[in-house]
Amino acid sequence: MRVCLVQLDVSLAEPMAERIARAASIVRSCAGADLVVLPELWAHGAWAPDQWDLTAEGLDGPVVTAMCAAARAAGVHLHAGSIVEREGDRLYNTAVLIDPDGVPVQRYRKIHRFGFDSGEAVMVAPGTELVCWKLPEVTLGIATCYDLRFPELFRALLDSGAQAFLVSASWPARRAEHWRLLARARAVENLAFVLAAGACGTQVGVVQAGGSLVVDPWGEVLAEAGTTETVLDVEIDASRVAEVRKEFPALRDRRL
Repeated sequence: MRVCLVQLDVSLAEPMAERIARAASIVRSCAGADLVVLPELWAHGAWAPDQWDLTAEGLDGPVVTAMCAAARAAGVHLHAGSIVEREGDRLYNTAVLIDPDGVPVQRYRKIHRFGFDSGEAVMVAPGTELVCWKLPEVTLGIATCYDLRFPELFRALLDSGAQAFLVSASWPARRAEHWRLLARARAVENLAFVLAAGACGTQVGVVQAGGSLVVDPWGEVLAEAGTTETVLDVEIDASRVAEVRKEFPALRDRRL
């Protein structure tokens, strides 16, 4: 299974329309992959919540429309990162999942909101539903950025059948070591792949970590990006999950 993690440089100095067009071009360049993953809020700016009410959109808005066209052109399953979704008078941080025909097939509204009573924590409503996405090769559990700090979410996704976790993020560089540590921990404790796509560059003075990575079910880092824009193009063997769970059947010893 070929996976492309797109680590975008999300500079808010670039007009939003140009950023959308550039991301769409990168997705199209990943033709031949089975799965492409974008970072969190790459179009809206994860660290610019004061702009979200102005740029929020529905699932038929410009970001999703462009990503659907790009997925269709490339013939890939696309995790389009996340958008600021507007539904009625509420906003959500919503991951959008698109099939190779360019059809949105699933969405995940971020459950854990970052900010400690400011920013995202007060600007958007929390999601309430777990989301798994079944591809021909593997069942994916979906999480977004700050969710990575909450292992109970990943256990629940595991119990829903997840064999790999997709994590889309805009993680700050000052906590880059946490990003890598937590991604490996979620892989090891659940004996699952972690496919984690982050943003790079600087937004409103916040340097992004980059460091997109692929971790196998034994916790080994198979590939890892640096701090600049890149496409991490990786082949993974989805059957490795069943092999590791058979060789090291720790999950059957759970009591809680």
